[in-house]
Amino acid sequence: MTLQEAKQEIYKIECGPETIGQAVHGLSTAALHYKPSPEKWCILEIIAHLADVELVQGHRLRQALAEAQPTFAPMDQEAWAANLGYTEVRIEDSLEAFRVARRANLRLLRRVGEADLNKGGYHPELKRVLTVAEIIQRLAAHDPNHLGQIKRLKQEAKC
Repeated sequence: MTLQEAKQEIYKIECGPETIGQAVHGLSTAALHYKPSPEKWCILEIIAHLADVELVQGHRLRQALAEAQPTFAPMDQEAWAANLGYTEVRIEDSLEAFRVARRANLRLLRRVGEADLNKGGYHPELKRVLTVAEIIQRLAAHDPNHLGQIKRLKQEAKC
């Protein structure tokens, strides 16, 4: 990934919280809690997940940029969703946590230079180094993936 390509991805990352916020604005409690099946996430869980992933990826980004050869902690997203009370959090609070964490990460991402893109940390699940460039790509792809989920859930819930 070149620095120019990274900047294009960062622009996509910047738009994520606003787009997600618009997609869930005004939804009923029933729509926010709708699950197509017990093992699938509802919209409330997706938004809380987005906030938590932003924290995790932000921590990884900071480790990669500041430390020499860090090791990243894995994230069991299913365990987090099941055990951290995602459906107990008001949608506004999860959205705000997502926005705040994203703003903090964008501040760092805007400082990234060409050499920073190849910095990274060892990811035990991948069994290899995950680079800053890859973190940027993952963040840029993460929001659209969940936006698609949200749109499908809204349709199924008849919102």
